[in-house]
Amino acid sequence: MSQALNNDAPLMSRNMLAVIVAQFFSAFGDNALLFVTLAVLKNQFYPDWSQPILQMLFVATYILLAPFVGQMADSFAKGRVMMFANSLKLLGALTICFGFNPFLGYTLVGIGAASYSPAKYGILTEITSGERLVKANGLMEGSTIAAILLGSVAGGMLADWNLVAALVVCAMTYAMAVVANIFIPRLTAARPGQSWHFAAMLRSFVAATKLLWRNGETRFSLLGTSLFWGAGVTLRFLLVLWVPVALGISDNKTPTTLNAMVAIGIVIGAAAAAKLVTLQTVRRCMPAGVLIGVMVVVFALQTSLLNAYLVLMLIGALGGFFVVPLNALLQERGKESVGSGNAIAVQNLGENTAMLLMLGFYTVAIKLGAPAVATGVGFGAIFAVAIAVLWWKGRK
Repeated sequence: MSQALNNDAPLMSRNMLAVIVAQFFSAFGDNALLFVTLAVLKNQFYPDWSQPILQMLFVATYILLAPFVGQMADSFAKGRVMMFANSLKLLGALTICFGFNPFLGYTLVGIGAASYSPAKYGILTEITSGERLVKANGLMEGSTIAAILLGSVAGGMLADWNLVAALVVCAMTYAMAVVANIFIPRLTAARPGQSWHFAAMLRSFVAATKLLWRNGETRFSLLGTSLFWGAGVTLRFLLVLWVPVALGISDNKTPTTLNAMVAIGIVIGAAAAAKLVTLQTVRRCMPAGVLIGVMVVVFALQTSLLNAYLVLMLIGALGGFFVVPLNALLQERGKESVGSGNAIAVQNLGENTAMLLMLGFYTVAIKLGAPAVATGVGFGAIFAVAIAVLWWKGRK
């Protein structure tokens, strides 16, 4: 039986706990599977430039499905949408596990992830509201980052040990996410009865996109998070090539451990944002955005593993402080205008378009033989300038 939002429920209600646990297992699987699949590509002697292609296929699903997944999240109980999406991820992991093309399997995981995202963030507005929404986003990011931390390290270590066992663990993790989703109560659909005709859905999505981009606050959030995640996914792949060049280490574990340092930092930054930033003071996060780019430049010049750990943790802390308030702002304003599911779908379109473009530039740079260090310095400088321009243009 459907349940309605209870604004008086405590932040860590049964609903929130079920969402956080389901999100943990789903994100753990995503991050473990990425590094395991990268190891599969290396084991099958795919060229280095094919690695970002894997992620480009993943993010392309977000872009292609953006006009539809937001409406799906708002038209059905979001917990059930999350369960369906995790089932698709499980299917993708099994596809790779049974020896089928890894690009095909990872694309299936991408379809599941694209369907999952509007529901997992949109459900937060149905569990809590107002200023508690920033704290709820902090919990979500904390669960996600803990999963990134453990999933990345586990994926790298398992891939070094046994690829088949690593793939089986990824599939089992998605299965646990599906089970966890069962315990999310069936909340009332936010916007039932919408048209499912292709043209009508496309027009509705375009209208939602225009509405959000015309509003100064939501445009500010969309641009900031798009730049952040575009740079973040590029940094993740840059690490894979940077580690052997700068540190002389060629295993699968070290890049995943370095990614884990970013994850630890994001937990710290998200906690700080929950305490220091509200929806009314969201622009306090912008200096942290500029400093992310500066610290990426600093990181690219490191030659010590210890220094790399420390700088990446700082980058993560700045990232958590930057992105959590922007997410909460978009969810709250989007719920009031186009529906939270549609708002997150529009956000996914922007973020994944930025990812696709930056990964495309990165792939071209690597294929042309650009040094990993120079590529990192360039991306960091561009990101710092872009956030500084956004901050300047958006000031009141």
